[in-house]
Amino acid sequence: GGDHTITYPILQALAAKHGPVGLVHVDAHTDTGDTALGEKIYHGSPFRRCVEEGLLDCGRVVQIGIRGSSYDPDPHKYCREQRFRVVPVEECWMKSLEPLMREVRAQMGDKPMYISFDIDGLDPAYAPGTGTPEIAGLTPAQALEIIRGCKGLNIVGCDLVEVSPMYDVSGNTALLGANLLFEMLCVLPGVKTL
Repeated sequence: GGDHTITYPILQALAAKHGPVGLVHVDAHTDTGDTALGEKIYHGSPFRRCVEEGLLDCGRVVQIGIRGSSYDPDPHKYCREQRFRVVPVEECWMKSLEPLMREVRAQMGDKPMYISFDIDGLDPAYAPGTGTPEIAGLTPAQALEIIRGCKGLNIVGCDLVEVSPMYDVSGNTALLGANLLFEMLCVLPGVKTL
């Protein structure tokens, strides 16, 4: 739960301890906007604010599942300029993400990294309980491949955001969110699993 703004102060604290961190960011949106209604801090801007404060190791930022409407003819330009790797959802459709995650693991290396998972990265058929749903998203199986693909990395924190149960009478979004958080806890360093 919570909107994606919560990642910004978390990354401030982690960067104060570890220096700039890598990021695996699963989302329908890049969340690198500048302002909304005159405000610089909102759920669509946390990663721009993080870049401005030097909280991210930009060459180790991967954004997976990006799609949806945009107000800009080149919506990923800012991300490319920062050296983020943007993986549009079209590159994920109908395939296993294990090969992608092998590349991501190599990119992250052994330095500190963070996982930020917006539930709207998944298709609204699976997770309708969110404020900014976008069609043609990732599947739950792909979400597991991403999270499990981070096992063994130097994960210093993680979050799952944008779950809004009131938008899903079935409760499936909350169930999926809780399970993805459990999976993230299972890949933290030092956690022993069967």
